[in-house]
Amino acid sequence: PVHPKVAKDWAGAVDKLRLGGSHDFLPGGAAPKSGDMFRLPALAATLKKIARDGSRGFYEGSVAADIVATLRARGGLHTEEDFFNGRTVAEFVDPITLSWHGHDVWQCPPNGQGLLVLMLLGMLEGYGDAPDGPMGVTRIHRHLEAARLAYRDRDTFLADPSLADVPVEKLLDRKYLGDLRKLIRDDRAMSTLPDAGSASPVHADTVYLCVVDKDGNACSFINSLFQGFGSGILAPNAGVMLQNRGFGFRYERGHRNCIAGNKRPLHTIIPGMVTQNGRAVMPYGVMGGHYQPVGQSWFLDNFLRYGMDIQEAIDSPRIFGYQGPIEAERGFPASVTNGLRALGHNVQEAAGPHGGGQAIYIDHARGVLVGGSDPRKDGLALGY
Repeated sequence: PVHPKVAKDWAGAVDKLRLGGSHDFLPGGAAPKSGDMFRLPALAATLKKIARDGSRGFYEGSVAADIVATLRARGGLHTEEDFFNGRTVAEFVDPITLSWHGHDVWQCPPNGQGLLVLMLLGMLEGYGDAPDGPMGVTRIHRHLEAARLAYRDRDTFLADPSLADVPVEKLLDRKYLGDLRKLIRDDRAMSTLPDAGSASPVHADTVYLCVVDKDGNACSFINSLFQGFGSGILAPNAGVMLQNRGFGFRYERGHRNCIAGNKRPLHTIIPGMVTQNGRAVMPYGVMGGHYQPVGQSWFLDNFLRYGMDIQEAIDSPRIFGYQGPIEAERGFPASVTNGLRALGHNVQEAAGPHGGGQAIYIDHARGVLVGGSDPRKDGLALGY
């Protein structure tokens, strides 16, 4: 059955699905309504094939052939050999980490943007508790300004590390992060930003889940087509909706993240993990495209610094601005939004919620798991 939140998003993607020829997703020519039963037998068959044959069930044979034929019919230059070679592109990587408030926070390395979570936490670490509280103007202003600096560096440096130099060590250097923090003034927003990599004065269609088993093994998992329904192009026989992650590339020649063959774009999806004394204590994640680093750092600050319980830390109102106005969810009082405007922030009410989060806290001392699930989405915390 189709969930109300999914039905709302589906209705907003009808034109894309029609242009993409994805008629299987528009039964009777319209998006399914809340409560409708929706089936994808072709996709079910593909998933069974993958379960039986592993990655070969996707990257070779009939599924790959259908995807290639679909793309070539639209002018693509893809070949089945490209898909076969794709099996060798995926790799195990070493995560990156930052120690913060007695915990170790772990992220996937570039080409993903998890680096920004660690940068934001590193910048914010030098502050004590905000004088006007966790939902006051000061803390929110500092977080917004730190995000402007972190995203500035992301858009300059993040790319496929196998083809470009991504200066992870410099960007996580405590002195560098401390120097960035010194650029942030509590009395006004920065009118301009220094060049990327400098601290000299001069700013979604994702699914996340986490699981902890009886032995304390924890998994933090995220997947996304990028925009809603990805490209909107369906490989009909395989039932596979094709993503549009290439959106993360740049067209600027010479840029680290410029589009090229056999290259991975900047990636927004970032599963998170927190450990303490070598043990997993919390798999967590926040969906929402570009918002994810801000959302994760906001959640961790709520939970680890300000002592909110896990659900309260997820529910807390969110605010975000990237290449445009600052968009505040409705939960902020006028005194806060007006206070931010007085500091120079262009604050507007967000048209919808920012992202959605999930987390499981492993309370080793009491031997219990504490789950939190975001009401902005259709997930839930479920024990078994």
